[in-house]
Amino acid sequence: MSTQAHITVVGLGTGDEDQLTLGVWKKLQSAAKSQAALYLRTEDHPMVRMLDSNQIPYQTFDANYIAHQSFEGVYESIAESLIQSAKDASTEVIYAVPGHPMVAEYTVQLLKQRCPEEGISLQVMGGESFLDQAFLRFGFDPIDGFQLLDATSLSRYALNPQMHTIIGQVYDTYTASDLKISLMETYPDEYRVVVGHSLGVAGAEQIIEVPLHELDHVKGYGNLSLVWVPKSEQDEVHYRTFGRLHEIVQILRSPEGCPWDREQTHASLRKNLIEEAYEVLETIDEDDPEHMCEELGDLLLQVMLHAQMEEEIGTFTVYDVIATLNEKLIRRHPHVFGNNKAEDADEALVNWNAMKVEEKRKKGIDVTKQSVLDGVPRELPGLMKALKLQKKAATVGFDWSELREVLEKLDEELAELREAIENTSEDAAQDRLEELGDVLFSIVNVARFLKIDPEEAIAHTNRKFIQRFSYIEDQLRLKGLSFEQTGLSEMENYWQEAKKVTKLR
Repeated sequence: MSTQAHITVVGLGTGDEDQLTLGVWKKLQSAAKSQAALYLRTEDHPMVRMLDSNQIPYQTFDANYIAHQSFEGVYESIAESLIQSAKDASTEVIYAVPGHPMVAEYTVQLLKQRCPEEGISLQVMGGESFLDQAFLRFGFDPIDGFQLLDATSLSRYALNPQMHTIIGQVYDTYTASDLKISLMETYPDEYRVVVGHSLGVAGAEQIIEVPLHELDHVKGYGNLSLVWVPKSEQDEVHYRTFGRLHEIVQILRSPEGCPWDREQTHASLRKNLIEEAYEVLETIDEDDPEHMCEELGDLLLQVMLHAQMEEEIGTFTVYDVIATLNEKLIRRHPHVFGNNKAEDADEALVNWNAMKVEEKRKKGIDVTKQSVLDGVPRELPGLMKALKLQKKAATVGFDWSELREVLEKLDEELAELREAIENTSEDAAQDRLEELGDVLFSIVNVARFLKIDPEEAIAHTNRKFIQRFSYIEDQLRLKGLSFEQTGLSEMENYWQEAKKVTKLR
């Protein structure tokens, strides 16, 4: 009758033999007595000296680190070797890892996943983890809030400055350098952090406090190194978090907040939203990143205020806004987050539009009964709205075939405008309005065929006009003249000068 293959995982603790649990030590001793196969993930651990001095035989997987280019490959090869050994062995397989088997030990997670599939019994025996010594040596209480992160896969989105942060797997200077860069996206360069080497190991322990920007200058990084980032009470750190922005807007709208903010409604802030959007556009035109950063913040504030008003009556929060946006972005980009392909921007746009149609279908909207022109915002600026209407009509073939035809149509509309101007009847004003609109609509068509945004084109001309007119004002000011003292011909001369000496960015 065959017995079930069995693997026991034990933790070697942080490296001090006084911290090794009695149960684990008995298990290690039994390996020598019962001739069980004892494997160490690595020989680079202080407890190995104790095994040697007690003549406990073992094998290590250090060669796997050389044979594979990634840690994932190393850990998967170790798990595979242990599973095969357990199947082949007539006795128990014992696998010893640094620290605690369930703390930052990926090989154990692989074994927990694969052993049931392979019909292998798995037992895990704890040991002191590096966290125990971190709490002891760094002197903070984890109940105040702490997070444990992996330096090799750290994301800035996981960082929470309001909690103590312990970062393990800081194997070498290169890892410390990458970690520093990630942390500096959230914390100031001078923020004090603490490096711990071999915590709790007599004669080897080092605790070094440095400013964040010097994190990779510390010597001695290895398998028993970690970094502690203390929780922050500094405003400048919390200013970089979205949660703090949400909190500030809540306070502004609260009874104890700002009287002006409390009085605002969606309707009263409507024009502010539009104005802030145009101020952002202005910074883009000016190519002014610093000003753009500020104006994007003002625009974001409008989003926060509108979302906060809805949160106060229980309809949705700004986090619902974010969740809806994230879900939509993933759903509408199957060529990025799914199995679809898009070789260029046009193909990506096809995918986007297909997703929009599918979303409407799932909502019970009969797209066959909708106008092709639906979906163009009512309040868009005129040129932008005309462009969108033309693009939508063009999707079903309602379009000119070439630019020559568009230019001929523009000439036709200009001729009709001239006729309306010469008209002196009572309804002449209305005719002129309509014919001028037709001219503008035709000009937008020209822009579309030239692949030029008409709003961008007119904005460029507006800026050019401002620069040249400002040049005229400067020249008159230098000569002590006013516009009343200047004729049109003189201003025209300055205008022509301006065309030569001013360049539009």
